[in-house]
Amino acid sequence: MANHKSALKRIRRNEAVRLRNRYQHKTTRNAIKKLRGETDKKKAEALLPTVVSMIDKLAKRNIIHANKAGNLKSKLMKQVAAL
Repeated sequence: MANHKSALKRIRRNEAVRLRNRYQHKTTRNAIKKLRGETDKKKAEALLPTVVSMIDKLAKRNIIHANKAGNLKSKLMKQVAAL
């Protein structure tokens, strides 16, 4: 167990950040699944910028790796273009 006041605060802070990261990552994954399941091109094109923005935010905050973000965006754009 932590002995210093600052270490206790850091433990609390880490848990808050972990929960926020988990929420944002899960929300983005759900949005990606929704986009992948979309069959209507108009709806998919409308949803794509939102999902790409969410992916970029995760990469910027180091929740996911930058290369993974690039790969996800590339595959999603390819899929929407093929509809």
